[in-house]
Amino acid sequence: MRPDPQRAGEDPAGDASAGGPTRQEVRADAKRRRATRDRLVAFVAAVVVLGGLAAVVLTSPGWPSVKELFFNRQQFSEHFPDVLGGFWLDIKLFVVIEIGVLLLGLLLALIRITRLPVLFPLRLLATVFIDVFRGVPTVLLVYLFGFGIPALELSGLPTDPMICGGIALCFSYSAYVSEVYRSGIDSVHPAQRSASLALGLSESQTLRHVVLPQAVRRVIPPLLNDFIALQKDVALLGIVGVIEAFRLAQIAAAEQFNYTPLLAAALLYLCVTIPMARGVDVLQKRRARRQNAAGAA
Repeated sequence: MRPDPQRAGEDPAGDASAGGPTRQEVRADAKRRRATRDRLVAFVAAVVVLGGLAAVVLTSPGWPSVKELFFNRQQFSEHFPDVLGGFWLDIKLFVVIEIGVLLLGLLLALIRITRLPVLFPLRLLATVFIDVFRGVPTVLLVYLFGFGIPALELSGLPTDPMICGGIALCFSYSAYVSEVYRSGIDSVHPAQRSASLALGLSESQTLRHVVLPQAVRRVIPPLLNDFIALQKDVALLGIVGVIEAFRLAQIAAAEQFNYTPLLAAALLYLCVTIPMARGVDVLQKRRARRQNAAGAA
């Protein structure tokens, strides 16, 4: 006969009163050891891969000339203050254009989702606007607006290349952002709209208080990705004469026949885009945890 664990004084789950670890503690300890091992393996793999790449680059025959051409310490310290001064203009342009993108993109999305027959002409115009400005490359739009609008010589139209180029960026990114908004609005379950209407809310109140808050929360990660792209594309305004960070770096590089100032501009852009990218990762992980918790509930 098989011995009875209970009669023998054995506890299958572990005898915590006798000082032995419980099953939950054993699992937690194994999980910690596995996590530590995984981090160690990841660290070793990163060191091997990055160290190998660094060894290949640093031991290459052309590394001394590349170092002098792109990583000149004297050129960096000499031109970095000027590039930094131009970068503040990039930041200002980015903030102003992004506000316009958010407002215009939301307006286009709301026009696209409306089903009122009287607003059909507006829906048609919004659709054409989105198709055209998504289909034309942004650099061509900057050329067309930056040089074309002042060439018309019409009273009331802006002639400053910075304003005209900013409008081109605003229109281009509004076309993308409007579709992001629309996908977020469409992702809200129709039952919530029906329930809000049944509670006595009007269509506009339902859209404002029920649908839009949920839609905006859901599309924050893709919106931040568009923000990152816009921050980099502000440098396109340099082709119409705006003296911003990248343009200043180009001028310095052409004068000195050294590309280190361009590296200084790249580092400044990274100081903005990398935190934004990590913010996107945090928001996506937080959203995934909320969805998992809701599914478990």
